[in-house]
Amino acid sequence: MKALVLEEYGKFDFTDAPEPEPGPDDVLIAVRACGICGSDVHGMDGSTGRRRPPIIMGHEAAGVIAQLGAAVKSWNIGDRVTFDSTIYCGQCDPCRRGEINLCDNRRVLGVSCDEYRQHGAFAEFVAVPQRILYRLPERLPFEHAALVEPFSIALHAINRSRLALNDSVVVVGAGMIGLALVQCLAHAGCGRLIAVDIAEDRLALAKDFGATHIIHSSADAAKKIIDLTHGRGADAAFEAVGVSATVQLALGSLRKGGALTLVGNIAPAIDFPLQAAVTREITLFGSCASRGEYPAALDMLARGALNPQPLLSAVAPLADGAAWFDRLYRKEPGLMKVILKP
Repeated sequence: MKALVLEEYGKFDFTDAPEPEPGPDDVLIAVRACGICGSDVHGMDGSTGRRRPPIIMGHEAAGVIAQLGAAVKSWNIGDRVTFDSTIYCGQCDPCRRGEINLCDNRRVLGVSCDEYRQHGAFAEFVAVPQRILYRLPERLPFEHAALVEPFSIALHAINRSRLALNDSVVVVGAGMIGLALVQCLAHAGCGRLIAVDIAEDRLALAKDFGATHIIHSSADAAKKIIDLTHGRGADAAFEAVGVSATVQLALGSLRKGGALTLVGNIAPAIDFPLQAAVTREITLFGSCASRGEYPAALDMLARGALNPQPLLSAVAPLADGAAWFDRLYRKEPGLMKVILKP
């Protein structure tokens, strides 16, 4: 099969690769669309340590079942499907508690690190366990289905958080996950929904997606949020970047007793204002991937409640993937989500 292989840091090759062989509980999927995730772009230069060459990256994907493992009974060849980016074992303590995103034996498609190498979906075919499959709604195109993973991450973060009707809510960072958060929060009954970013085009998208207020983060964003909430501060904030400055901004925008949900994790460690969090009794939630939000995200996408189309910058052949990675890595203005098609 043809695949886009990260042969060394910063260097891709569109080349022949062995077709994966499905195990008894696996299905082989003919990939129809796969999105380039920010984590792939950050990982291609070695900075994260989780995309060690050689590796076929890609975990935001959808396609058609091409082959069934011997023990697969509830799926058929030709079924249109997507799949979780997390391969969980289903047997460990977290899995038995339903916390599949915290699986002790967790693997992520398209990741290569100290513990494992798991080739992903920037290829003609990918093999995955049947337990992580989800059937696509009939009218949902593959290109939109490939974005269910970031929307499920947003829904999981909201489910993790502590929200009440008419709460004032801040989203810091209007990248893919931040904009997915804004779309999902627009359906959650927020009173004020405030988006913060440095890019005017992304703030404009946030406004289109339901943000009641947009704030450029180069300004005194935290003070503006305090002013918007009549000197009180927001009830909840979602941080979708993962660096010190944006976490501090999100925390500084909250009222006493507010809640901060941390979703972004670009940096492995940050400077955290501990005293501000302790003395103001800020509740912190960590949010990792998703667990069980795929059906809701698929349904909302199919109904048009969530709109991925404005987030799609380009749909391109997989053979051109190296050039699109380079454009995303250089942070070409206006680029958000690129879908590659084998």
